[in-house]
Amino acid sequence: MTEQPPPGELRADPAGRAGPANLDQDRNGDRNGDRAAPSPRLISIAGVRLRPGGRSLSCDAGVVRLKVGSRVMIQGERGPELGIVMVAPALRPAAARMPRILRVADERDLARADDEDRRAAEALDFAREAIRERKLGIKVFHAEVQQAGGKATFYFASDARVDFRDLVRDLSGHLRLRVEMRQVGVRDEAKMVGGIGSCGRELCCSTFLPRFAPISIKAAKNQNIALTPSKVSGQCGRLKCCLVYEEANYVEAAKSLPRVGKRVETPDGIGRVGDLDVLRGRVRVLFMDGPPKVYEGHQLRPAPQGPPGPGAGGERGPEAGPERGGQDHGPAGSDDGDRPPKGGG
Repeated sequence: MTEQPPPGELRADPAGRAGPANLDQDRNGDRNGDRAAPSPRLISIAGVRLRPGGRSLSCDAGVVRLKVGSRVMIQGERGPELGIVMVAPALRPAAARMPRILRVADERDLARADDEDRRAAEALDFAREAIRERKLGIKVFHAEVQQAGGKATFYFASDARVDFRDLVRDLSGHLRLRVEMRQVGVRDEAKMVGGIGSCGRELCCSTFLPRFAPISIKAAKNQNIALTPSKVSGQCGRLKCCLVYEEANYVEAAKSLPRVGKRVETPDGIGRVGDLDVLRGRVRVLFMDGPPKVYEGHQLRPAPQGPPGPGAGGERGPEAGPERGGQDHGPAGSDDGDRPPKGGG
């Protein structure tokens, strides 16, 4: 027969889990700070998209049974909003602030959303006509109508300050709603309007980017991209967001290569670096008495200082490009902003 412990006492099982007999030890360990931090709370989280082409939001699904493609109502910042489930619910760590899914949308919710979209389109047309009549220097590109909150929101872009108080009175009187005007920048305008980028895909900002990262022209220089507006500027007219996606890889790979213009020792003699193929790890070397040749980075060694060769200093030849390798990326006069360089495409 197996020996039974006294009443009120449980011994540790073979796996070492503590029973009531070890509670005092556990409490002492907890007071001494020896116990590990509790694991984060797991809740059912689903990905919901509010606008076509927009990014998905992480929402608390609670106990609502959902599947991909379900139309749901969520408690957003502006009140109940209609969305579509893009990511099926799964147990994930809870975030500090997260929209909550209220219910699966019914026929009344869908009809209300269609009516709000129709009224928003009519309000946008009326606002554009009123702006043309008043000759205001603003561009209204998006409108939202919330009948539940009795509010209409217009998003516009403008290069200067504009007094649109008379416009607001006209809109409020026509719509019988409270009107709010929100001015946004060119990047936010492109994000809300959406579109197709030069790569042939939908804009990153309107699909998956949660926020705009700082971008400088140095990102294009590090990747040896032609500094023309058609190459480096996006639909918003500013530097493309995708310029920062692979910049770190280029910078790291360039550390193992000599800089453009440096003297190097090759298997065929001493020459000067004319250009770099960073991703392939290849270097194009110029020679005084022969045609240029391409070498692997590991085939080159720093050469002792000697007489200037092709591409040296201010005598750089036509085949030597701007410095792009190593840590020296040239002057940073235009590296602080996110505007593309001026000039023809």
